[in-house]
Amino acid sequence: MEYRQLGRCGMNVSVLGLGTNAFGKRADEATSIRIIHQALDSGINFIDTANIYAGSESERIIGEALSGRRQSAVLTTKAGLINGQGPNDRGSSRFHLQQELESSLRRLKTDYVDLYQIHTFDPYTPLEETLRTLDDMVSSGKVRYIGASNYAAWELMKALGISDYKGFIRYTSTQNSYSLADRTIEQELVPLCLDQGLGIIPYFPLAGGILSGKYGSRDIPAASRASTDPGFNRFLEERNIQLGQQVSRLAEAYGTTPSTLSLAWLIDRPAVSTVIVGATRTEQLEENLQSTALVLSQEQKDELDAISEPFRHGKPFAVYRLP
Repeated sequence: MEYRQLGRCGMNVSVLGLGTNAFGKRADEATSIRIIHQALDSGINFIDTANIYAGSESERIIGEALSGRRQSAVLTTKAGLINGQGPNDRGSSRFHLQQELESSLRRLKTDYVDLYQIHTFDPYTPLEETLRTLDDMVSSGKVRYIGASNYAAWELMKALGISDYKGFIRYTSTQNSYSLADRTIEQELVPLCLDQGLGIIPYFPLAGGILSGKYGSRDIPAASRASTDPGFNRFLEERNIQLGQQVSRLAEAYGTTPSTLSLAWLIDRPAVSTVIVGATRTEQLEENLQSTALVLSQEQKDELDAISEPFRHGKPFAVYRLP
């Protein structure tokens, strides 16, 4: 397993990270714990979750799985998206973040998280309030590093500017949708991260499974994300499906799988620190791990760049914002 610095900070993370939003929903507790242990045993140390995943069940399950193994994991969670019906059950105010961090720590059965991420930009709370709160969390020892997620480039740069001016801890990473099916962050966000030294943590690296080859048409395979989450069907656009088919053909020609090929391409992109992959079965994780050993030739990279070039423009494949 290869390890990289998360941005410019001193913490090293595995180039493949474990995404856990299916734990407690599409994967039951026993299966989820097996996947976490398999990930740790294979060298994956980055485990990504959020306070809202599976109604907070993901965090609880991770807490159970890491009993006795907490030191082996770089554990990250998030807050900021809607997590209740109350007027303060969302956003990145001091009120909400302090409340959510304490709840996350209880579920995770730990007294600190290695990376605490703001799940989306909050237009209703001054950035200075958010960043001062995060700085206090780091000073308290309950958080080691901080990251952003779903920020536009101008929002992220504004946050970095405030942190530098006020002397607050800076964001060390950003988590955004990034894949062959969504290269929109290459327009502004990737250059910003290269300039400012932030690590990129792609989510949806397989475009929710579209790049794995399972969606050969608009017919929905059994046990797929689209079959268990009707809201996912909005991603099954014809151009996305066609790209998945192109990637499958290239993978067959290269003697690998579409998932392995797609992940290897993303791992190789500038500023990427770790790529988040989910799994509902141990076999899925085993296949995804093959991407860490696949070295692409320049010709292969050029072919993948060419077929995905149209996905550098237009709207992102996915972005999550407060209403």
